[in-house]
Amino acid sequence: MTDPYQQNNPGFGGPQYGPPGTGPDLNKPQDTAALPQQFDSQPYAQPSDPYAQQPQYGQPNPYGQQPGGYPPAGFGPQGYNPNDPEAPWGRDQFGAPFSDKQKLIAGLLQIFLGSFGVGRFYTGHTGIAIAQIAVTWLTCGFGVIWPIVDGVLMLVGKVPDSDGRPLRD
Repeated sequence: MTDPYQQNNPGFGGPQYGPPGTGPDLNKPQDTAALPQQFDSQPYAQPSDPYAQQPQYGQPNPYGQQPGGYPPAGFGPQGYNPNDPEAPWGRDQFGAPFSDKQKLIAGLLQIFLGSFGVGRFYTGHTGIAIAQIAVTWLTCGFGVIWPIVDGVLMLVGKVPDSDGRPLRD
């Protein structure tokens, strides 16, 4: 099957697209002086292009990102952020600062040592911790259900610390 748009032209040296005689004349030497000066040294970047130059060490990054494509420091709830003194452990999705206490530690302490109120002492609720100790010992151990349920609530993030901040992951 023959393609009507490809014709072998013996003087041209290969296939030609379009009507004969409309392509470039490869027998004629190329004039390099007619090319723009911007393509001599850097074919894809011009000196006036702000995206062509990378910021040097010690200069502020104009794109607001850290090198490597990471978001700026302090973004998200993970890790310690000394740049936000009101929320050094980050903020939740509503903007409330996270506590310095972890919900996994608080929940496990409350489940395993809840009869002694250890999880509530950890979060700063001393009054509730003393009440859990009293209920557990006054009911001869049947009051241990309260600290276990309280520990599960801590693990799912329903219990804040004594300052009202949500426990961090």
